[in-house]
Amino acid sequence: MWWVLEGDWRFRMDDETHRVRTGSFAFVPRGVTHSFQNVGQSAARILVMFTPSGMDRFFEQQAELGPGRGDPEAYEAIAQNNWMRVTGPPLAEADPR
Repeated sequence: MWWVLEGDWRFRMDDETHRVRTGSFAFVPRGVTHSFQNVGQSAARILVMFTPSGMDRFFEQQAELGPGRGDPEAYEAIAQNNWMRVTGPPLAEADPR
């Protein structure tokens, strides 16, 4: 679940793309392929919630890689270790607009 605190986002859930702006809420059921992108002109903030818990480990480990996607293999290994599967490039690359 994502609550958009600030900004203008694009969320892709399976084959559907939705624009999600400040004050909006996005819910993606477990197992649904998804990606998201800040499409605004400024920094944005989201509140991310998971149930059941545990995905926080993914973000902690990903943060150790540093910014960007400099090591896609390491990113995918972290995802797999945290019950997640990477299915493609980031939304900005897969569907640039």
